[in-house]
Amino acid sequence: MKRKLAIVTIIMLALSSAAQSMLPPTELLDMLKARHAPDKRTAIWDIKATTSEKGVTTLTGKVGTQQMKDAIDTAFKGYKIKNDLAVVENSLPEGKRWALVKLSVATLRTEGKHSAETATQAIMGMPVKVLEKEGEWYRVQTPDDYISCVPESSLCYKTAQQMDAWRKARRMVVTVYDSRLVTEPGGDETVSDLVLSNILEYRGEQGEWVRLATPDGREGYIQKNQVADLAQWSKQNFDAALIEKTARRMMGSGYLWGGTSTKVTDCSGLVKVCYLANGIILQRDASQQALTGKKLYDYHEAQLGDLLFFGNSKTKRVTHVGLYLRDGKYIHCSGQVKVNSLDPQAPDYLYSTLSISRINGMIGTQGIIYLRNHPWYF
Repeated sequence: MKRKLAIVTIIMLALSSAAQSMLPPTELLDMLKARHAPDKRTAIWDIKATTSEKGVTTLTGKVGTQQMKDAIDTAFKGYKIKNDLAVVENSLPEGKRWALVKLSVATLRTEGKHSAETATQAIMGMPVKVLEKEGEWYRVQTPDDYISCVPESSLCYKTAQQMDAWRKARRMVVTVYDSRLVTEPGGDETVSDLVLSNILEYRGEQGEWVRLATPDGREGYIQKNQVADLAQWSKQNFDAALIEKTARRMMGSGYLWGGTSTKVTDCSGLVKVCYLANGIILQRDASQQALTGKKLYDYHEAQLGDLLFFGNSKTKRVTHVGLYLRDGKYIHCSGQVKVNSLDPQAPDYLYSTLSISRINGMIGTQGIIYLRNHPWYF
């Protein structure tokens, strides 16, 4: 009986495989996209398929990785196909494939032009993978896998060897809300402004001051009590109190679509800033964050630091996120960073949750990683 079942299973799989191989090219491409590039925010998949009168399908456009192109070749075996797809990760010379953000805050956009919508922000010392060049702009991928465009002037390019040296170097991380790198201890001339979680290289000390270098080599001083050794700082464990402290420090600051720094944030940017202060990298957008962590649905079960998601109650589409505090209160950025209540009877009630994600205990699962465990940093 077991043997018969095994034979039937093999036949069914063979028929399924055969049926798949007969799919129209566009349908097969849709299946591959769902498998290899389901989210355009984190993967490049821009393909056009045209079929000639002789039945030859030509694929043009581009994909992000060689693995994607190889998967397409494999899936289209048996088809008459001409694969003219460009692979983005192969488009740049070796010395231009990695970079560090050299500004305290760099604005990244959806397209390579200043008039394009802000997508996100990256901060000084953040490593980025450079994917392709578009004029004076580069398409890059940040450590949370988000893909967007940044001006060349915001980056300091590194070879793979230079990135490896940077990872091994002694680095310091800014632990205060904002500060400045100045030309001399106690001086007032600025080398660069700095924000929370900026990373700079250590160069020496002078009394209560430490000398640091930006990714592009500018050197200056900052007070020792405003920075920490990155290697030691990154060893911290989950600290809900620190996450709350960071959020409350931003009370009253305004809203900026795409903002992801202490200068200004959007809703998911606020959450990312607060968790990064605790050495934890989250996904960029609220709808992405909602797919991570341990799921809860009753806010009475929520704990300090849990992520609260809001949106359309009918479609369940997530459009907003906040951080749970306690006693039904949460802090979020909606117009400005403020505190509201989940209790419909409370005078400061605003929104009911679609879902809740607990990050504590889930670090290391999909979409949640300690900075110390991210290969781009260490």
